[in-house]
Amino acid sequence: MNLLPSPDETLDTFFNGKLQIIQKKKGYRFSIDAVLLSQFIKIRKNERVIDLGTGCGILPFLLSHTTKAHSFVGIEIQKGLAECAKKNVVLNHLEDRISILKQDFRELKGTFPPGSFDVALSNPPYRKFRTGRINPSLEKAIARHEIKGTLEDLISIVSYLLPPKGRCYLIFPALRIVDLLVVLRGEKLEPKRLQFVHPRMGEEAKFILIESIKTSGVELKLMEPLILHGIQ
Repeated sequence: MNLLPSPDETLDTFFNGKLQIIQKKKGYRFSIDAVLLSQFIKIRKNERVIDLGTGCGILPFLLSHTTKAHSFVGIEIQKGLAECAKKNVVLNHLEDRISILKQDFRELKGTFPPGSFDVALSNPPYRKFRTGRINPSLEKAIARHEIKGTLEDLISIVSYLLPPKGRCYLIFPALRIVDLLVVLRGEKLEPKRLQFVHPRMGEEAKFILIESIKTSGVELKLMEPLILHGIQ
């Protein structure tokens, strides 16, 4: 496997060069969403983690350096992104902690028994299918619109993969907060921590970061808003 970036790829580094991420110049690329979610997530030592819609694998890679999780599984339906993620695993010598599966997350019940993971993560598509302008790049369109699975599909499989007290972490548009909260509770994933993310002071929230726990009591902590201006 050639681990050098090709002419159509870029190489990004984190943690003073200790982590290297290759991704395509064109098509879907990770953004600050993934970085914000990685900073919000709490993972304990020896926990098993699954990332649904991993893209180039950015969340497992960041968390492999900031947590002591036992292992990460990244699920990605798009062939090009899955291949890029696998390349990044080898590039960073993380074969013992991160595995990438090219698979539709809606079919994971045939791959893993119920309750297989302690933590589930996702930076899911934000828009319902046929709403808003569909990006002409199919890779970007699938990453941003619910083309390969709805919010309900995603939360249902998260609930299946987690045992009681298992945790789910998501970033989602603030405009769809009601949709998300309704679906989470319907799948026995009780929201426990919620943080609004604002581009700048005085501007409306763009995203929410949310932690949910399966079959947990009803108690939500609303965290201090995160203001992005000045941290980028």
